[in-house]
Amino acid sequence: VVLVQIPMYNEREVYKLSIGAACALEWPSDRVVIQVLDDSTDPAVKDLVEIECQRWKGKGVNIKYEVRGNRKGYKAGALKEGLKHDYVQECEFIAMFDADFQPESDFLLRTVPFLVHNPDIALVQTRWKFVNSDECLLTRFQEMSLDYHFKFEQEAGSIVYSFFGFNGTAGVWRISAIDDAGGWKDRTTVEDMDLAVRTALKGWKFVYVGAVKVRSELPSTFKAYRFQQHRWSCGPANLFKKMLVEILESKVCISVPNKGGRITTTRTILLTDI
Repeated sequence: VVLVQIPMYNEREVYKLSIGAACALEWPSDRVVIQVLDDSTDPAVKDLVEIECQRWKGKGVNIKYEVRGNRKGYKAGALKEGLKHDYVQECEFIAMFDADFQPESDFLLRTVPFLVHNPDIALVQTRWKFVNSDECLLTRFQEMSLDYHFKFEQEAGSIVYSFFGFNGTAGVWRISAIDDAGGWKDRTTVEDMDLAVRTALKGWKFVYVGAVKVRSELPSTFKAYRFQQHRWSCGPANLFKKMLVEILESKVCISVPNKGGRITTTRTILLTDI
């Protein structure tokens, strides 16, 4: 059974696209649950999202519309709260998509088997496909930068059995691995990297599947880009300070094949990545 989580926050422009793409995923209808985690503060947007969920529910889709009384922990808090519902106990895997991401209908068919047939894998990360990369010079620069991230940091890391971080979206997690790592934590603004580091320290493995691409949009204004980059740079620095001792004290090793033998350790990989 697969849980599909979509955290949202005032997503007026894209909520229909993301919910529609999730509801169109090919998987046995009795083995998939779509969970929309709406943290919107705009009542009008909340109503629109709830109506859209009810519309798909009327078509026979097993979709749950969940709201909280507060926004404690922001995205990490919403994801953590979403796992507390009774129906989640039947689920083994979680596919996560931010509200501006739209997976192809065969996404689960091409990712979940990695987890089913490899019990030591915690995460399957896929690639992002940018639908507005040609919008302006800023989006072109971002595409080049992120292409490097996917091709050389994540794909190369996966090939040599090295650590690479979770991108926060367009990935499938094994729920038992999340629980083993201590679940979601809201101590930094990079809850995705936080979970990935703690999971790696527990000895779990990740796999990157670059052939599977999920549609998304790049920030097209400098204000939005600056806000995103500030979070992406300050978050890892904060996480580094909080986890440095834990990483250095880790006894878990990740073997990496090289000419001199399998010698790379978890602490080297994690410190470099952060």
